[in-house]
Amino acid sequence: SMPTEILLKIFSYLDAVSLLSVGCVNEHFYDLANDNGIWLKIYSRCFQPRRTIWQMKSEQTEAVSLGCAALHDKKPGYWKKEYILKQTAAVKTRVMRLVKPLDPYTGLPFKNKEAIKASGLSWIIVLTDKNGKEHVIEKANLSFKDTSVTILWYSTDWPCLDVVLTLKLFGVTPLLLDQSRSPNKNGPRRRSLIVEYHLANLTEHSVAVGADKLVRLFILFPGLLVGVWKEKNEIAFVMVSLHYHQLLERSILGSATVQYAPPPNQPVLDDIDPEYGLHDYSLHLDMHGRSCNYLCETFKNLFCRKGDIANGYLKLTVISLKNNRKHLPLTGTLGLSWETDVFKGNIKDCYVMNLTLLDETGKPFWCFSAPVYMELSSKASGLYDYMGHIYTTDYADSEGKVCVKLIWLEETHEYVIVNLVLYVSTKKVNNWYGTNY
Repeated sequence: SMPTEILLKIFSYLDAVSLLSVGCVNEHFYDLANDNGIWLKIYSRCFQPRRTIWQMKSEQTEAVSLGCAALHDKKPGYWKKEYILKQTAAVKTRVMRLVKPLDPYTGLPFKNKEAIKASGLSWIIVLTDKNGKEHVIEKANLSFKDTSVTILWYSTDWPCLDVVLTLKLFGVTPLLLDQSRSPNKNGPRRRSLIVEYHLANLTEHSVAVGADKLVRLFILFPGLLVGVWKEKNEIAFVMVSLHYHQLLERSILGSATVQYAPPPNQPVLDDIDPEYGLHDYSLHLDMHGRSCNYLCETFKNLFCRKGDIANGYLKLTVISLKNNRKHLPLTGTLGLSWETDVFKGNIKDCYVMNLTLLDETGKPFWCFSAPVYMELSSKASGLYDYMGHIYTTDYADSEGKVCVKLIWLEETHEYVIVNLVLYVSTKKVNNWYGTNY
């Protein structure tokens, strides 16, 4: 019942974030909060150059006339959209400036943490049950590595596992970012869909990778790990590992319903020779258990000859079984740590693998970060240098496969990688180079 003029006067004292928030109350407030007069003042304070005192009189008349034209010739909400677009563009410019310098070893930006902070980026998961109700889980622990970030969510309000249908992972950024203060989670925010998982019949349709006294772990591609309480068969925690390659784009540039699609690669001209195969590739490999690192190594000058192309894959041998000089020991005993509000634990023989394969120009070619697990092989070690149990770790996605063979040395209590082979999909290579292998 309050007169429109009084409401507009009140709204004129609000900042941009508060104005957007009050516009969500009802349709009447939304229309008033779109007022071009209010938003033009906000826009002018932020983006128009400040006038000096001696210029004030000569430009006041011009400012008024321009203001009248800007108000009457524009549709309601025009200056609000202009303000938001310009603020968003300014944030993207700051972020892109931070991600421009690249690490020569990983081929990835080395100021990732700074870029994430500058964008105000955070991540949430949204669980949808059979009734269509959404459960938003925001509380998360972040763990940053050289090439990835691992995000762990735990809550006391998980919905029952039996009624959960989907899990969506979103990147969330504030619609208007104030650099002087931390983002307000109750303020206007934008969601960017990164990936959607189907959790119906989770324990039947996913891969069980390990357990301890309290929880069981299940992996869903790509990169999702779900911990389930043993006794109650309910969700204990959810963990996702995200590779830095295209992380910001997928977390910021997508919409609430559509994932961001990166542009196709532009191949280097006159450098394609199917007879020669892949050459001068580099691999950066990181193995960690979220809280501790087991391996961080870079391998140079990887290649694949034509004879190594078979069954739709190009073979890159990183560590050869026969060359014991390149065999690599791991630091510590492999395990994946987890925690909730009350309990903590560690699942043996599980870890997170971060892989970054760079092409001959140093451009990221195949990248992933995913939880993996080791399996005990029935075969005994035939190597004279190592006597112990053999373990294997296999990973596969649409772009390739990774096969790792490790031996556990009881005397020194350590794992040694004796064989590491990458199989890159020929379809991936053909799409990358526009050629035919």
